Amino acid sequence: MAAKALASAPVRVTMIDRMNYHLFQPLLYQVATATLSPADIATPIRSTLRDQANTNVLLGDVTGVDRAARHVTLDDGREVPYDYLIVATGARHAYFGHDDWEPVAPGLKKIDDATEIRRRILLAFEKAETEDDEARRRALLTFVIVGGGPTGVEMAGAIIELAKKALLQDFRHIDPASSRVVLIEAGPRILPAFPQTLSSFAQKSLERMGVEVLLGKPATNCTRDGVEREGAWIPARTIIWAAGVEASPAAKWLGVESDRAGRVPVNGNLNLAGDEPIFVIGDTAAAAWKEGALVPGIAPAAKQMGAYAAQAIRARLKDATPAPFRYRHQGNLATIGRKSAVIDFGRVRVTGFIAWLLWGAAHIYFLIGFRNRLMVMLHWLWAYVTFRQGVRLITGSTRLP
Repeated sequence: MAAKALASAPVRVTMIDRMNYHLFQPLLYQVATATLSPADIATPIRSTLRDQANTNVLLGDVTGVDRAARHVTLDDGREVPYDYLIVATGARHAYFGHDDWEPVAPGLKKIDDATEIRRRILLAFEKAETEDDEARRRALLTFVIVGGGPTGVEMAGAIIELAKKALLQDFRHIDPASSRVVLIEAGPRILPAFPQTLSSFAQKSLERMGVEVLLGKPATNCTRDGVEREGAWIPARTIIWAAGVEASPAAKWLGVESDRAGRVPVNGNLNLAGDEPIFVIGDTAAAAWKEGALVPGIAPAAKQMGAYAAQAIRARLKDATPAPFRYRHQGNLATIGRKSAVIDFGRVRVTGFIAWLLWGAAHIYFLIGFRNRLMVMLHWLWAYVTFRQGVRLITGSTRLP
């Protein structure tokens, strides 16, 4: 968003990313549950910016920022100078001091995460089909999602629909509909960022679909054989982590203190204190919003920050002082499953089928590129009419972790 907003500005723009594509993360869970292909929600960065004559794209992994010399250092030793720097390096999943859980409970932030989770989910059904031991078969057909935010709720709904709809007639020795999907939330309710009424609606909808929602106690251990929840053991071979995120190591690169989630504190102009040429935006930034709350780590907020950073740079090029950043909250959205979602627009709250239609329209609108929008619409239409997922491919190893 920032690079595109600087297309006609009298500047040279260098875009650095360790991957060659822009990813629309809100639909990653649909790649993980075999509804969409990675190509449906990702677009090559060079293709997106190819018409901008003032923009250069570099593939590289940032390892540091020299604020005194004003350059960014890449992993291959290259140094890229800057007059203005926009840091928008996002976030990754956090395990609250239990990083050893990551191999058995992967999070969902990258395409590689989504295809790995897809592999584990589909492979669990395949292994269950040939398993003679009832206890091991039940563990294979048990899927645990840790974390009751939008990602956890959407994953739980998508997995139960995959089991009860899309895979129903694909197997001969197991009944996929007998699968157990468990959603664990340490807090008192799922979707804590939503109003209580919408959280309750989402929980009841999941439970009607067959998802077990466990509240009030956190997961205390995750192993390849299951999840422990304060003494209660849930045998499961597939665990998905959706319980928390932490920012990229941008604070370390910049030599500043971060908050508990690793985010970089910024002023009203999204700059580092005392270093106006550096903007920190998106999930990496701890930006004040209202009543002591921070701007939420969601896609619309990141897009607004990107557009603002470009506007602020344009203003400073004219020796003008940019107005402070003002986040405009456009609402919270979460889909629960086929034909059901919840939306919080503040005073207006929508649930059910209408919310699901609005959720789908919003996500298609924010995708980059006509092809992506068209393909996602076609995939969703196919899945809606036929009850079948279109991308049930197991890639990589056919052995479970």
